[in-house]
Amino acid sequence: MVDQAVSALAPAASVALPALAGTAEARGSLADFIWFRTGGPAEWLVRPADTADLARFLAALDPSVPVLPVGVGSNLIVRDGGVPGVVIRLPKAFARVVAEPGDLVRAGGAAMGITVASAARDAGIAGMEFLRGIPGTVGGAVRMNAGAYGRDVSDILVEATLVLRDGSVERWEAEKLGYTYRHSAVPAGAVVVEALFRGTPGDPKDIGAEMDRIAAEREASQPLRSRTGGSTFKNPDGHKAWQLIDEAGCRGLRLGDAQVSEKHTNFLLNLDKASSADIEALGEEVRIRVKATSGVELEWEIQRVGVAS
Repeated sequence: MVDQAVSALAPAASVALPALAGTAEARGSLADFIWFRTGGPAEWLVRPADTADLARFLAALDPSVPVLPVGVGSNLIVRDGGVPGVVIRLPKAFARVVAEPGDLVRAGGAAMGITVASAARDAGIAGMEFLRGIPGTVGGAVRMNAGAYGRDVSDILVEATLVLRDGSVERWEAEKLGYTYRHSAVPAGAVVVEALFRGTPGDPKDIGAEMDRIAAEREASQPLRSRTGGSTFKNPDGHKAWQLIDEAGCRGLRLGDAQVSEKHTNFLLNLDKASSADIEALGEEVRIRVKATSGVELEWEIQRVGVAS
């Protein structure tokens, strides 16, 4: 988990950027695409043209400037004061997905989980159906060892290509990522630009049926049509976070327009005009109540980044 709380964001972008073939937007809006639709801007929002462009940019960028990769923001709270430094968002050029011999699927860091699962289905590759239930990008999934329905990215990853903060491009085998529950050894400031996954031979009809089952189960049990950030807290050993939250009396709990979902208590919602501060404060209140009733201290799964307003 990243909990990035640093000095306040300057009124105007102050970081000097090196040359870039892609785009760089000063005070670029993150709330436009973050799932909660809240939070302040990035000091610089950078979209590189390709891997070589990203590598050159990071190599030339002042090492003291913080770098934060962001995908679609499906598991992210951006604090209301914004994110100092550089936020990297990979554009569609990084979203290519292709099946390869040996039951392999190669996917760009900006590809969505459902796109990878669909490509695997079409190629008759089983074992990646659970990615249908992960609403983020490949880059984020690799970084946090995302999982659903009994499987994790660590179960299928062969290797990942990273652009490190110093601009070097490295290919890491899965073992080097040091996976644990919702955590990896991907260094701060590194960007996952590609991943190679391995499945097993399967019947496309059976794979498609499992993907449909996952989609239906998610629709029935999760507030997918709300402004949310996905699973808020990690499941503690021997417990389900949602059950602890429910037993603490937090179902439907509100702080302004921030609410604990009544449909799935491990989801926080922005009902209308909640601030990121409201959402984060509500999460902390849930942690306090769960600790008081069960003795279990919930750990944030959602990344919380940036500075308070």
